[in-house]
Amino acid sequence: MFSLDELEAAAAQLHAVFAPTPAYAWPLLAARTGAQLWVKHENLTPTGAFKVRGGLIHVERLARENLAPNGLISATRGNHGQSLAFAGRRYGLPVTIVVPEGNSTEKNAAMRALGAKLIEHGTDFDAARIEAMRLARQDGLYFAPSFHADLVRGVATWALELFRHAGPLDTLYVPIGLGSSICGAILVRDLLGLDTEIVGVQSAGAPAYALSLAAGRPVETERADTFADGLAVRIPDPAAFAIIEKGAARIVTVSDDEIAAAIRAYWTDTHQLAEGAGAAPLAALLKENDAMAGRRVGMPLSGGNIDLALFRNRVLAGG
Repeated sequence: MFSLDELEAAAAQLHAVFAPTPAYAWPLLAARTGAQLWVKHENLTPTGAFKVRGGLIHVERLARENLAPNGLISATRGNHGQSLAFAGRRYGLPVTIVVPEGNSTEKNAAMRALGAKLIEHGTDFDAARIEAMRLARQDGLYFAPSFHADLVRGVATWALELFRHAGPLDTLYVPIGLGSSICGAILVRDLLGLDTEIVGVQSAGAPAYALSLAAGRPVETERADTFADGLAVRIPDPAAFAIIEKGAARIVTVSDDEIAAAIRAYWTDTHQLAEGAGAAPLAALLKENDAMAGRRVGMPLSGGNIDLALFRNRVLAGG
């Protein structure tokens, strides 16, 4: 999908906008998990999530090649939309985002603050995506998908930064929504010639890729029931599945209660606020901590964009 030179070029392009995010080995998390754990803080990007890396790479090319003369449209639960809006404002492209009804109020507010036009449609991400594709055809807009080679190359730069900062890792846990982050991590590992096992993490209420891996083919689910909106995907992307099937060691599913416990652990051990998808890798490590004891483990805290009401009423109350 990309060469090491192309990945390095993407990293240089991104570092002209924001510095590499830090990676820390937190002592309290090490004590909690029993692993030598490195956390890559993608919650500290300009939009609070890793997706901005892909958005900047993709939208810069659209603007440079004049591929979206009327603007672009996409669907999201929040972080992908924020990344496109951030990049659209930087490169002068109008951005329309379709979100499901009842979407995160704070993520909606952030997208509007970045200049995006917001449309609410449907009950979940996949319904919003279908509507965004229809509007793209109707209004002559460029449809920006949530999985694309540009996006994967951009988001893969977090894994490049982590591998170079933390040194050899035995295991890397990566959350899976539609799949750009784990695919990027797999491709970076292979380009660098590392033997790190990469473990995908999904919600038990939205296990499309876990079911697909077990079946050997993409499997859709009827529902995506989780408060971790970044994981709430029903329909796997075939290109993403092909990379995951070939390069991931396994997929661990975690419950909402386990994700909430991991959010609390991040808060107490690091004073960092994680959204559901951002905490899912830690939930998976805590689930497998006996097998991971003493091993060098990495994970992204992929985003920190959680609504205050959800954090207070669902996460803290559950503690």
